[in-house]
Amino acid sequence: MKKLSAFLFAMLLMAGVAQAQSIRVDGSTTVLPAMQKMVEAYMKANPGVNITVSGGGSGNGIKAIIDGTTDIAMSSREMKPKEFDAAKEKGRVVKPVEIAMDALAPIVNPANPLTDLKAEQLQGIFSGKIKNWKEVGGDDKEIVVISRDTSSGTYEAWQELIMKDQKVSPAALLQASSGAVLQVVSKNKYAIAYDGYAYVNNTVKALKVNGVQGGEKSVADKSYPVSRPLFIIVPESASADVKKFVDFIMDPAKGQKIIAEVGYFPVKK
Repeated sequence: MKKLSAFLFAMLLMAGVAQAQSIRVDGSTTVLPAMQKMVEAYMKANPGVNITVSGGGSGNGIKAIIDGTTDIAMSSREMKPKEFDAAKEKGRVVKPVEIAMDALAPIVNPANPLTDLKAEQLQGIFSGKIKNWKEVGGDDKEIVVISRDTSSGTYEAWQELIMKDQKVSPAALLQASSGAVLQVVSKNKYAIAYDGYAYVNNTVKALKVNGVQGGEKSVADKSYPVSRPLFIIVPESASADVKKFVDFIMDPAKGQKIIAEVGYFPVKK
């Protein structure tokens, strides 16, 4: 009888482990800092939930949600029609949810004397047509262009908002994450890059664009020309556990409060 009781106890314990909620989140390194804090807060409030987060870029996150290898994708760009089609071909209908707004900041080393560049000057610099800082009022030194890689939603947003029909110069040094961009610019007096607003700290300097500083007000009134929404992408068939976490993200007193604390701009207040 004792052996039977022990067996039943073991089975119940295993069933409890099997029922532990597990959620996978993958994608944008721009969204990553906010997501990590939201996950930490959510798991603290919900001890039975295990959420894993990895940031491999928006393109990788979207591919993962299409393939069904993640429960939630993070993206710093909108999904493309061909990506929606690819999901449907695999029997998956996915839904982007806007969770925040972001200002994309042109960043330079703090030793750089410039404080403002026009959008067309930025396009010239990143396309390689403007090669020396003196052409835009800076020192007589060659510009070192730093860019995100092509799998990045930040890269695609910069392409759309600044580069237009121009391409980022093949001479640009490509970085795999927002953090890597920040580190390179902080160590090179003549470098320029772009990064999400929440990443900007005192190791770099954010430039104005067309005389406007990026910030919550200038993003809201659309006077800042380099702003974009940030998304999570979930399947319409998402589990109740995933939907509950999405509700937490969109709650003004919970996830949206964390969005603001990290340095992005909440969409719900």
